[in-house]
Amino acid sequence: MLYFEDVSTGDEIPVLKKNASTQQLVMYAGASDDYYQIHYDKDLAAAAGHKSVIIHGALKSAWLAQLVTDWMGPAGRLTAFNVAYRAIDYPNDDLTCKGTVTGKRTEDGQNLVDCDIWLENGEGETTTPGSATVALPSRESA
Repeated sequence: MLYFEDVSTGDEIPVLKKNASTQQLVMYAGASDDYYQIHYDKDLAAAAGHKSVIIHGALKSAWLAQLVTDWMGPAGRLTAFNVAYRAIDYPNDDLTCKGTVTGKRTEDGQNLVDCDIWLENGEGETTTPGSATVALPSRESA
C-alpha cells in the first residue's frame, strides 16, 4: 500500500508501456462508441495526412489514468486528472506513460499528491502531457 509519507517531491511513478494494435483501436471504438473513421479507416487517415490510422485521444487518457491508479493503489483516490492532446500517436508504436511527483500538501483533511504525467512516443517525444492529484492514506491514521 502506498502511504502519503512514502512519497516525496521528485519521485518517479513506475512507467507503463503500451503498444496499441489496430485491432485494439477497433475494440476501443466499440467500447467507447467512438466510430470516427480516422481511428480505423487507413484511406481516410492518409487523406488527412497521417501515415496510419491514429490512436483515440481518450484511449491515451485512459492509459495515463491507469498509470496513476496503478501507482496509488486501492487505498488512494484520484481527485483531479487533466490531459492535453499535443501530437498524434499511431498503432504499433512503443508508447510509454510516465509521471513524477511535483508536490505534496494536506488540504481539508486530505493528504494530496500532485503529479505531472505524460505519454511519450517511440522517439521519446511527449505527445500527451497532463497532471493528476491523488489523495493517499497516512500511516498515522492506518
